[in-house]
Formats: sequence, C-alpha cells, structure tokens
Amino acid sequence: MIDTQNITMTMNRSLYDDADEHQAKFTAEPGINEEIVQLISKSKKEPAWMLAKRLKALQYFKDTPLPNWGPDLSQLDLNAIVYFIDPNSPETDNWDKVPAEIKKTFDRLGIPEAEKKVLAGVGAQYDSNIIYHNLDKMLKEKGVIFENMDVAVQKYPELVQKYFMTSCIPINDHKFIMLHAAVWSGGTFIYVPKGVKVELPLQAYFRMNAQRGGQFEHTLIIVDEGAELHYIEGCSSPKYSQSSLHAGCVELHILPGAKMRYSSIENWSKNVYNLNTKRAIVHKKAAVEWINGNMGSSKTMLYPCSVLIGEGARSESLGIAFAGPGQDQDTGSKVIHAAPNTSSIIRAKSISRGGGISTYRGMVRVTSNAINTKSNVQCDALLLDNQSVSKTYPHMKIDTQKVSIGHEATVCKINEEQIFYLMSRGLSEEQATQMIISGFIEPIVKALPLEYAVELNKLIEMEVEGF
Repeated sequence: MIDTQNITMTMNRSLYDDADEHQAKFTAEPGINEEIVQLISKSKKEPAWMLAKRLKALQYFKDTPLPNWGPDLSQLDLNAIVYFIDPNSPETDNWDKVPAEIKKTFDRLGIPEAEKKVLAGVGAQYDSNIIYHNLDKMLKEKGVIFENMDVAVQKYPELVQKYFMTSCIPINDHKFIMLHAAVWSGGTFIYVPKGVKVELPLQAYFRMNAQRGGQFEHTLIIVDEGAELHYIEGCSSPKYSQSSLHAGCVELHILPGAKMRYSSIENWSKNVYNLNTKRAIVHKKAAVEWINGNMGSSKTMLYPCSVLIGEGARSESLGIAFAGPGQDQDTGSKVIHAAPNTSSIIRAKSISRGGGISTYRGMVRVTSNAINTKSNVQCDALLLDNQSVSKTYPHMKIDTQKVSIGHEATVCKINEEQIFYLMSRGLSEEQATQMIISGFIEPIVKALPLEYAVELNKLIEMEVEGF
C-alpha cells in the first residue's frame, strides 16, 4: 500500500514553515544587469549561443514595460529580487550525499519516498540549482533522457539549441519571459524517443528558499513520435515578509502521434508573485493534457497554452485555482487551432474565500484553415462568502465557419441548504463546507494519480480550516 502521507505532494505542507537554515555558496546582489547575466552563464559554463540569447532577452526586458492588465503588479519591485543563488550543493543521484540541511527539507516533503513508490524518475531543485536527479535504469536503456536543464545544455547541445525558446516560446514573447530568458537557471529536460511509453510518471520539484528570491527554472520536454509521458511538477516556498518572484517557463513539444500529460500543483507562499508561462506545440494526431492546481502566491498569472499545428491534434486542460485573503489568482487556458480537425476542452474551476479574487482569463483562436475544429470551454466559480470576487474574461477569435465552439460559465455561492442538510446528518459546518468543495473540484481530482488527489484534497481542507 502506498503511504499517501509521505508522498511528494506533502512538500506543499511545509509551505508556511520558516526558511531552511542551509547556507548558500553564493548569493548575487539584488537587481538585474548584464553582469548578473554574464555571471549566471559563466557559472554554468554555457556555450556562446546561450549567452547571446540571454543578453538579447535582457535588452528586450529593459525596453518593455510591465503589463497593464491582470493583477496589480505595482508593488513588485524587480530591482529588489535576488536573481541567482547557488545553494552550495553539487548535483548527485545519491540521496545520502545531499547536504543534511537540504535533505531535511526534502525528506519531510517526501521526495525519496515518492521515487521509491510511484515515480520513474525524480529531480529536485533548491533555489537556482538542481541538487538531486535520478532516473529509472530501464528508462535509460530505452533512450529516455531526464536531466537537469543546465546539464542538458552541455550534454545535448544540438537538441537543446533546436528547441530551447525558439518556436514554442520565443524570448520576446512578453515581459516576464524576457526576464526568464535572461536569468533562467536549473529546471528539467526530458526527451522520450519514438514509440517509447513511460509507464510511471517522471517528476521534478522546485523549492524557492531565499528571502526576496527569484526562481526561474526552465522545463523543456520533447515527446517524439508515438511516445507517451506523464510528468508531474510541484513547487513551494517558505513564508517571508518581503516579496519573492517565480517566473518559470515550460515548453512542451508533442510530436506526431505522441501523448503527454503535464500535472502541476503550485503552492507558493503568499508573499510570492507567480508569473509563470507554459505552452505546448502539438503535432499531427498528437495530444496534450494539462492538469493544474494553484493554491498559493499573492498574485498569479498563469495560462497554459496549446498550439495545435497538426491535423487531428487534441488538447485538454483541467484547472483549479483557490484564492484566499489577499490573493489574486488570474488563471486560465489558451488554445490556438491552426490545423483542420483539431479539438480542445477547457475546464476551469475556482474557489474564493475571505475576499480573495479568482479570475478566469482564456482564449480560443481558430485560424482560417482550421476547419472542423471542435472546442468547448466550461468555467465554474464557487464563492464561499459575500466578500470574495470571481471574474471571467473569455476571448474567442474564429476565422472559419466550419467549427463547433461552446462556452459556458457559472458562478455560485455555497449553498446554505446543502450546508444545513449535511449538518443535520452530524457534520460540523467546516466539514460540510469541505465536503461540498470536494465535490466541486472532483473532475480535477479524478484526473490526478490517487496519491496526489488525496494530497490536493488535504491542501484544500487546510485552506478552508476555520471557515
């Protein structure tokens, strides 16, 4: 039997603990400039093309203003963020060799236990560097690559250069991608060869530990023709009084006939600005599935996007966002149908309490040649009190008439009659509320492996404790 108490998702429980005491090898001065970018690149012994890309991105970043839509970012001081922290722990595939202070953090969060019981491979990042990485031997023999992104730049330069921030997410995409491209550090690189089906999930976990820290991990996944992969990503950070920044980037390349499921539970502390970018290029008869849970952070801007460039490509997105006091969760999904006979499903759910703001911001784009497109969007919002807010901003641009497009949005307040009924059966008001919420998020929970579904429910329960 799998011990769900110790599974990797338990990492999120330590979110509000004090910071770990491990002393970093090097911490850069706050602020971003060319010297910091040069330092990051030099410390990682990068090729010239990567440094050139970083410096070009830095110039784009300097010339581009902050976005004037979405959550209020006026309190985010980008000059106060620390953009590079070396945690003083060289990467290893032996858990016993991880420094004791760092190992303590990840031990209580379940990394080794998860690897033993339900995962085919695990990577762990602490601040700016990967500190642990391991892959099942059988997968290595099949040609699967699961590496620290920094290492992949060295070991697979042609493959990385072909896909890294080129056609999927270019370095001038938007303000925070420009920043990311300039200062990215660590992350995950995965390549699954043609026809290989990875039966168990691969996982990476990212821990941002420094005060006023920034984390900019880069995930690049290539699933070759006919291959299959499930990848799980988790994130957390301790609580500080000063703001931190997470601006990661996820690029997925799903080649013809391949299938990819990307599951992510982000539970940053409530001093973090989570400004993340995720996008997939989906080829002919390929499929991508996004499973997203957003539980923490002060401000979130996250809209996983699928670009369906091959005939018969498919995309499905399931998301849940929870906004509590002082939180502004601006999330959603985007799909671009750029080929005939493509299909997409977007299901987004949000829960708001204590004055929290949940916003669905989505887009469905159908190009003129994408005939016979099918797309359905469903947004459901649940308000737990009279102070909380739910907003919906759907955008659809359809350039052909041969399509089937649907959009549905609902907003409801928690049903007092249901609460009364459940309390009449012996439940407390808090238990009754949690039960109703569990039913509300069931579609997302059912899409997760059992261990993670259990933990997501527990995280929700923690958010509504004392309601």
